[in-house]
Amino acid sequence: MSGRPTAQAKGEPAPPLGLYVHVPFCASTCDFCAFYQTKPTASGVEGFLAGIAQEAEAVIWPRPVTTVFWGGGTPGLLAPRDLGRLAATIRRHFGGAEPEEWSVEMAPASVTDERLRVLKESGVTRISLGVQSFQPALLDALGRQHTREQVLRAYERVQRADFRSVNIDLMFALPGQTAEEWAADVREAVALAPDHLSTYCLTFEEDTKLWVKLSQGRVKLDPEHEAALYESTWAQLGAAGFAQYEVSNFARPGHTCRHNVNTWHMHEWVGLGPSAASQHGGWRGANVSDLEQWQSGLAAGARMTEDRVALAPALLAEDALIFGLRMNAGVDLGPWQTRAPEAPWGAVEATLGALAEAGRLVRDGATVRLTDHGRLVADAVGAEIMAAFEPMAVDA
Repeated sequence: MSGRPTAQAKGEPAPPLGLYVHVPFCASTCDFCAFYQTKPTASGVEGFLAGIAQEAEAVIWPRPVTTVFWGGGTPGLLAPRDLGRLAATIRRHFGGAEPEEWSVEMAPASVTDERLRVLKESGVTRISLGVQSFQPALLDALGRQHTREQVLRAYERVQRADFRSVNIDLMFALPGQTAEEWAADVREAVALAPDHLSTYCLTFEEDTKLWVKLSQGRVKLDPEHEAALYESTWAQLGAAGFAQYEVSNFARPGHTCRHNVNTWHMHEWVGLGPSAASQHGGWRGANVSDLEQWQSGLAAGARMTEDRVALAPALLAEDALIFGLRMNAGVDLGPWQTRAPEAPWGAVEATLGALAEAGRLVRDGATVRLTDHGRLVADAVGAEIMAAFEPMAVDA
């Protein structure tokens, strides 16, 4: 069976198409960060901007772009003129329609009125501010290069610029963080009245400074403490009027991150820039995580060369179930069972039954969704579902 997307039925709306741009520049590396990044130089930024234009021209765009997301790195580290140039470059490939949502990640220390003005005039609708914590000691433990005062000034500037939606990123289970300190961070974030909050449990990624500290015993994991923080977060944000729609994401009505939701539903997206992943045209893959190698590859006509796999329907069904279960709405299995009849649904149903018996998920007809207990162990649930699909991988 072909891995290409199924044909669109007459009269049906076109499926969404995302555009992700990875801006790899950071002034310094946070202790927890495993994303590809490099320090900005004049030649590096110029090569990046030229490379984005070249890569965008090389893509066969299947339909108009629905959502845009600039991540990094620190996209807001670019100078205002470079932000405008990057925006103008990608706008040429939107397909004649304005995206429904255009998000840009910014670090508090890089927020200026001029940068915000350029982004607003370019069509950006959503700012995601990487706060992580309001407390100096915890920011220092993460290697973050901003202060509480910078966070508050940055947020005031973002609010004054009047974007359609504003998100604040927070992080919990930090080294030495108490339950009281986390609750205080959540309270302070809620007091700013953002439209969206992302609350991420600290993870220890290999090749990061925190991973080294963990391996040396300088910091320790505490699953029970993490679970308690998860539950307190859900209660605190629910009481404040934020609806949880994914394990780590909460929004006021009308402010869910559409780009991420479309990605979790396994729709298509184009990734531009070094290390950016893509899923379109029947393939999934990523660009090389090196600025110079990415540029050299583009010059040779190569992109999306890392981890490149064909998008077989069964593979998409597996990922749609794993990522979809992270969303509170859950997953409707019916359409995926029709689209991917070759998937090992017998094994999957047995696994889902066992998870239901264990109190980790519930079923409502063909729809499955995690319980609160299941959301606490969403990664473990995902691993069990992946194991159920393993016979498919062996047969392939």
